[in-house]
Amino acid sequence: MTTITILGNNSGRNAGDNAILGNLLRDVSAELPQAEFLVPTTNPRFIRRHFGQFKVKPIGLLPWNGCIKNLGWPLYKAMTTADVVLICDNILFDRNLYNPLFNYLSSVALFAPFCKKKGIPLVLYNASVGPIDRPAGKKALAKVLAATELAVIRDQNTKELLEQLALPCPNLHVHADCALNTVAPPQERMEAIIAKERLFSNEKGTIGFNVNSYIDNWSKGGSFTREGFCTAIAGAADRVMDELGVDVIFFVTQVMDSKITQQCVAKIARQERVKIISNADYTYEEIASLLGRVELHSGLRTHSLIFCAAMHTPMIGIVSYPKSAGFLRTVGQGDWLLPFAELTADSLAAMISKAWNERVATKKELEQLVPAEKEKARSTAALLKQHLRR
Repeated sequence: MTTITILGNNSGRNAGDNAILGNLLRDVSAELPQAEFLVPTTNPRFIRRHFGQFKVKPIGLLPWNGCIKNLGWPLYKAMTTADVVLICDNILFDRNLYNPLFNYLSSVALFAPFCKKKGIPLVLYNASVGPIDRPAGKKALAKVLAATELAVIRDQNTKELLEQLALPCPNLHVHADCALNTVAPPQERMEAIIAKERLFSNEKGTIGFNVNSYIDNWSKGGSFTREGFCTAIAGAADRVMDELGVDVIFFVTQVMDSKITQQCVAKIARQERVKIISNADYTYEEIASLLGRVELHSGLRTHSLIFCAAMHTPMIGIVSYPKSAGFLRTVGQGDWLLPFAELTADSLAAMISKAWNERVATKKELEQLVPAEKEKARSTAALLKQHLRR
């Protein structure tokens, strides 16, 4: 039996992170049927409830487990008793580097040398790296990479960052995000949700929106406040409802975004034509499936865009960090980027209107381009199996 520790944001609060974990477990289990997975998490109950069909063992990262989230005995044990450690998603960055409640890099760097000493390989599994803006962050990342035997990254931006930092990374492959392989639930389940939430009753169609609670960080030192952001999003939603005759769904893919989503919706004049769908109520598969039914989506969270790509839904990315831009370019959607600094009600509504007119052609592009990216993400499991059998 192969014991595999999976490091990622596995608290259950983020639909994108849940999709990464769920698809990874499915893909790796298909290649290594006898594998057992150790999943460090602040929410063991969530892991057992949603991923219990796999051979998964949650490792509690709560104070009574003897740790301060990422820092402590449970993470050390999970990393140093496994046969291999998979680093997923985007947990290797140096913001709040020494805060274990927020940052993984410092703790992983602390324990990585012990893995190397014991011959336990670290593997970047369809992961991203960065931002790395401080010398201490670069030093910590170097310690992790020194124990890394296989690096499979999900975007070109990570490759460029590693080259810029001049940090060697052996066996480097550029694949794709696991969440691309999210599968829609059975039709009966989706029809029940649609009936319950009274969705998609407008014959002219529905457009999706997604916002992010990090607005205060992005606008720091600038004149674009949370109030201004909500006004811009609400103004764009009202304008497209008036001009296109569509309804609107706001998709919450991270529960921390619920408040700002509600603040945006509160400013919309036509609230009777607006719904909110949240991952507090629905699984990542259900949210992805609903995104597959909108005509067009405009999102801040990268994984709201990845879910759209998985379902071949045309999308616009309001770009506040490089990974969103990198992903959209990867799936041939580089023309549908709206830089956060240029966000206004008029600029967003104008781009949505343009994307609406081109949505049929865009959908065909996605149907042609996305399957190759899905296969890249899926093939990482076979590459891992090959590496472990050396």
